Amino acid sequence: MNTKNKIAIVTGGSRGLGKNSAIALAKKGIDVVFTYNTNKEAADKVAAEIQSLGQNAYPFRLDTSNIKLFDSFINKVTEHLKEKTGSANFDFLINNAGTALYMPVTDVTEEQMDVIYNIHYKGVFFLTQKLLPFMNDGGAIINISSGLTRITMPGSSVYASIKTAVESLSRYMAKELGPRKIRVNVVAPGAIETDFGGGRTRDNKDINASIAGITALGRVGLPEDVGGVVAFLCSPEAYWINGQRIEVSGGQAI
Repeated sequence: MNTKNKIAIVTGGSRGLGKNSAIALAKKGIDVVFTYNTNKEAADKVAAEIQSLGQNAYPFRLDTSNIKLFDSFINKVTEHLKEKTGSANFDFLINNAGTALYMPVTDVTEEQMDVIYNIHYKGVFFLTQKLLPFMNDGGAIINISSGLTRITMPGSSVYASIKTAVESLSRYMAKELGPRKIRVNVVAPGAIETDFGGGRTRDNKDINASIAGITALGRVGLPEDVGGVVAFLCSPEAYWINGQRIEVSGGQAI
């Protein structure tokens, strides 16, 4: 990695929105450290694509729902950065990794709620907390939320309410990290054609058509609709955007 390049850490960067965000960041001249859960082959392909853009990339395996793994992960990342750049520090954190839950209130189990809570809230909170000592002042944090915090769809009560908590947390982070000039924003995608949730938005024609029908721009979102917004929020031009929820949904259900 080049010492003059900014560095971003992206969780869940081997596929979907995380992959597109990592590539969009690389296109802005930012080096990328990203995590993957199990699919090393996919992660290696993303790393190769980033490198083809002239930026440095390094994938690390991490289950972001398991807080006990965080210290070891951070040690590996910071040692790698120190070796490659002379500094253990980085500039941007994109908390993107996640999983879906579609289940009515009447049927949600405690185990299902714990999975969503651990990866989408507790994991985000403590990974950020543990990485903050290594984040350069003047950096940025982007927490990925969901259009479902505004748009109510049956079956998403747990997922949406925990994402709402992340949005509130992000405002508190923005306030508390202001003295370090670290800005914190939320990107809330609408329905996107990825393999998230088993790929149902992408692969179920009825769901896809229904969402397209209530979206002002007339289609379901694509990963590339979101990654560029994430990358923009890490740019100097976005410095005065702080503590905001930015919905990227093409005007879904407005």
